[in-house]
Amino acid sequence: MIPSLEDVSRITWLRIYGRPVSGYTYPYPCYHELAERLLDLPVERRSSLVPRVALQESLGLYDAWKNAGESEDEYLERLARVSRRELPSEPGPQADLDLRRFLVLFLGRLLFATRGDAVHCRFLPLLEDLGEVGGYAWGAAFLAHQYDGLSASEWQTSTSGFYPFLQVWAYLHFPALGRGDLARSGLVPIARRWESRRDTRHLVDQLERLQEAIDSYPYLDVIWQPYLGEGSKGQPWLVQARPYFGRSVWLHALNLVLPLNLYLTQRSLGLRHSVVEFPVRDRFTRPGRSFRGLHDTTNWRERAREQIENWERKGKAAKSDATTDDAYLQAYALKYGGKVYKSARHQSELEKVKSTGAGGASSSRGAGGSPSLLEAQLTGAVLRAEEAQRHLEERERDLRLTTEHAMDLQAQRDQYQGKRDHLQREIQSTRSERDQLRIRAEPAEARSAAATGERDQLRIRADAAEARVAEMTRELVTLRVHGPSADREEVEQLRVALQAQEAVARSLQ
Repeated sequence: MIPSLEDVSRITWLRIYGRPVSGYTYPYPCYHELAERLLDLPVERRSSLVPRVALQESLGLYDAWKNAGESEDEYLERLARVSRRELPSEPGPQADLDLRRFLVLFLGRLLFATRGDAVHCRFLPLLEDLGEVGGYAWGAAFLAHQYDGLSASEWQTSTSGFYPFLQVWAYLHFPALGRGDLARSGLVPIARRWESRRDTRHLVDQLERLQEAIDSYPYLDVIWQPYLGEGSKGQPWLVQARPYFGRSVWLHALNLVLPLNLYLTQRSLGLRHSVVEFPVRDRFTRPGRSFRGLHDTTNWRERAREQIENWERKGKAAKSDATTDDAYLQAYALKYGGKVYKSARHQSELEKVKSTGAGGASSSRGAGGSPSLLEAQLTGAVLRAEEAQRHLEERERDLRLTTEHAMDLQAQRDQYQGKRDHLQREIQSTRSERDQLRIRAEPAEARSAAATGERDQLRIRADAAEARVAEMTRELVTLRVHGPSADREEVEQLRVALQAQEAVARSLQ
């Protein structure tokens, strides 16, 4: 199963029919002159790369980032407003200049993206005549670039190209992986319907889990033909694209000339799988995945003339004369069974298949080939049945583990529920004790207030007694100084009264 031109057309709406994306590639100095003339922008030395910042600033898009909490539709609407404000609305040389800049950014950073920050402009020669740009099969070139990026990728966590296409393709064919959500059913192109699920785990852990899920994916859950229920309403371009569906054809993206061997994935077309030979990639000599053009000017229309004629003939229809899948499955088991089937029983079955293949010629001469064919078919059926049994056991094990996990979660939930009820009872008891203490504290507060009032009254009386003592002391002193001897008896009486008042004042204090 591989991505096809139909996948590109339905998922992205890119044009897969028309002229092949083929032409000249030049030495690097030629791109300097082309970029200055067609883009009015500089090109990095000894390369065909335009600085991304300069290109985005020329379009007024350098600061137009997606804001937090902003939806895709709101973001696109804001970009459209920025473009209408920054770019000319009337046809003319400036509008053509801005259109070429946008196309270089769109092709170099989105459809045919490569690693790095700069934007390549190897398609710039095809943009000189803007009236011809819409006639190229950019979708077919896009698929060639996807194949090249996947086959030559040496990185474990990244790839070049427009990866959302591969994401949606995987959502359609392998729904049980659960990597995407069908958020907007019925929209076209199909890429608008899906949203990827956010995964907060470490990237290495994500890759390991995904690899395990793919290795153990139930083959009965594979969706071989996801577009059976899809119509063509609102998609008039499908009428012109359909002649390229289900055909093996050469794909062109300038120096990338790659075969689309669709006959290797006949089940995607609703066909039975017959035994096929895998093609050798080096049948057509071509440059590597990176852009070649430092020293030579190459006309790919001439160099790949045979492959361009194949594209113009729409390639060759993929078809199969097989009535069952058994022969294909037998060939698959013979070629890959030692790597896929590890058990001793599987190995013995594989040995039987191999011995059947070795003795098939002599037995077929003697009895019309039916015993060996029946044995091969039986072996293939046994392998498929055991594979289905293995998948069933794995799914049962996963279900059992999931059930046990759910039971553990329920027990934890019950435990937390009990703790919560206990805490609620303690809180209620604490509240009751607080209310009781508050009730008991109110009379004490009243008694304290009364005692405070009494203390204030006693303090007032003490102050008055002290005042009287002071007054009587002054009178006594006066009598001592000025009074006659006859008044000594009165003085003694005053002294006794004074001492009595001092005693009262000390007692009040």
